[in-house]
Amino acid sequence: MAERGVLLKKGTIVDATIISAPSSTKNESNARDPEMHQTKKGNQWHFGMKLHIGTDTRGLVHHLEGTAANVHDLTPSDRLLHGEEEQVRGDSGYRGIGKRAEHAHREVSWQIAMPPSQRRTLAPGSAAARAEKAKARVEHPFRIIKRVFGYDMVRYRGLDKNVQRLALLLDFSNLMIARPHLS
Repeated sequence: MAERGVLLKKGTIVDATIISAPSSTKNESNARDPEMHQTKKGNQWHFGMKLHIGTDTRGLVHHLEGTAANVHDLTPSDRLLHGEEEQVRGDSGYRGIGKRAEHAHREVSWQIAMPPSQRRTLAPGSAAARAEKAKARVEHPFRIIKRVFGYDMVRYRGLDKNVQRLALLLDFSNLMIARPHLS
């Protein structure tokens, strides 16, 4: 895809999603998967893993990282960037990303969305401008993986096997997203 000029290198959009894992202990070891953890999102608890991705502005994934669900979105953020970005976009979970030590050498424009509590206090025009910036094609690969391929729950025990499977599914989602540009 890079040879055909489909991948864009000027910017990256970062995001993460939770992939559930069975919380049941009805197995041989009578235990949950030790590499999966639980996290609270809103008022709901989730058990499983997180898939962190870096995409270009079209939604084509160029980097991925799999972690336990309790790992904050900022932690693997340095491994989601390719290094040639002029701008990085993210949701409000990435606030403070530009101040972290691993990003000190980067000269990029950090465009991070405000949290909903701050957006409510803005004037209507500026809230619309921020909402437009927050719209991201980064959600499309997640939708394809979870809804088209049905991978909304992990299939294996451990992170490594699941990350390998997700890497394959992300390659397929890239083909689906880039299909109009490849012909």
